[in-house]
Amino acid sequence: MTIAGSIFLIAVGAILYFATNLRVAHVSIDTVGLILMLAGLAGLVLGFVQQGMWSRRSRREAAIEDRREPREPY
Repeated sequence: MTIAGSIFLIAVGAILYFATNLRVAHVSIDTVGLILMLAGLAGLVLGFVQQGMWSRRSRREAAIEDRREPREPY
């Protein structure tokens, strides 16, 4: 799930939880909104963790390449 998708889930969940007063048989719209907000929050945290891992990997690869000494041609 992308960061934008997570923010979208949080927004839709907040709208369902705070801004609606619908009543549906056997379904609590407030609970659905809360579940969507929690899923969006979990996706947002995991998205930031994944992005941090990718940026750390690219920095590490750049540091490894910089430490290598140039080889002399034969």
